[in-house]
Amino acid sequence: MDDEEAEREALERQLAELRAAHRALDARIARLEAEGVVDRLELQRLKKQKLALRDRIALLERYRLPDIIA
Repeated sequence: MDDEEAEREALERQLAELRAAHRALDARIARLEAEGVVDRLELQRLKKQKLALRDRIALLERYRLPDIIA
């Protein structure tokens, strides 16, 4: 396995972990909202974490794509 392939696999692993964390946060937010008794501060904090994860995922996905000038 060469370095490039190892980097690609590490990137894919990291993306999978981030996506799983994003889904878990989404489920937690939905559960809190469904309960009706919501700590607004906690909900806001969770939504910020979810947004940060989404931004990190988008950044890593850009690295995954080859830089081709059309």
